[in-house]
Amino acid sequence: MNDRDELLAIARQVKEHVAWLERGNVAGVPRGVGRVHRAPDGPSPSAQGRGNANVTANADASGLIAIREDLGDCTRCKLSGGRKNIVFGVGNPAAALAFVGEAPGADEDASGEPFVGAAGQLLTKMIQAMGLQREDVYICNIIKCRPPGNRNPEPDEIAACEPFLKRQLASIKPKIIVCLGKFAAQCLLRSDAPISRLRGTFQSYEGIALMPTFHPAYLLRNPSAKREVWSDLQVVMAELDKLGVARNSG
Repeated sequence: MNDRDELLAIARQVKEHVAWLERGNVAGVPRGVGRVHRAPDGPSPSAQGRGNANVTANADASGLIAIREDLGDCTRCKLSGGRKNIVFGVGNPAAALAFVGEAPGADEDASGEPFVGAAGQLLTKMIQAMGLQREDVYICNIIKCRPPGNRNPEPDEIAACEPFLKRQLASIKPKIIVCLGKFAAQCLLRSDAPISRLRGTFQSYEGIALMPTFHPAYLLRNPSAKREVWSDLQVVMAELDKLGVARNSG
C-alpha cells in the first residue's frame, strides 16, 4: 500500500465513524474524530429499536487510526509481497460486539475491507439476524494480508499480525468477541483444541467474553452447521441483552 492508499484507508475509517455518529442522531458531530458518550441510563431513545447502542464512554476512532498508522505499509512477514491491500478492519470503533476471523480472501484483498465476499455476505446476514447491522459491530481478522491461494495462516504470519489485533481489541473494548473459525479462536485463547470443541460456550480473552463458532466459509461448505452457529449466536444475543446493548429484536 502506498502513501495515498494508506491516507485513503485512514480517511475511510474517519468517514465511517462520522457517518455512524450521524445515524445515531448525535448532536454536534465534530469536524475531526469525535467522541461519543453514552447516557448514564443506557442507550438514547433514538438508538433503541435500531440496535445502534454499541457505544462506550469516551470512545473514539483515534486509537484505531493510530494503530493503522503504526502498521503502515507492513512488510513484517512474507505475505506482504503478494497482497493488493492491507485489510485492517471495519465498523464501529466503540462496538460492544466484535467479530474476528482468520484472514482476508481474494475479494477482501481487492477491496481492503474484511468479509465482503460470499462468506462476508453470510456474516452480514448473521449480524442482521441478531438485530444488528454491520456498522454496529467491528469486523477484523487475525492476519491482515491474504495468504496465497487462501491457504491457512502460518505461525510466523500470525505472530507478526497478532500485536496489531490485540491493540485493535484493546482500543475498541468490546463487551463480547465472536471468533469465527479455529485459527481466530486458537490464537486468542492460546489453545490447540478444535473449534468443534471450543464452540458453544463462552471463553475469556483479556477479561472479555469470547464465543468461538464456525467460520461463515465453513457454513457455505457445510450448511447443516448453521443450526449450531445460530445456537452460539443466541447465547451471544442473550448476553448482549443482559448487558443492555440495544438490538432490533423485531
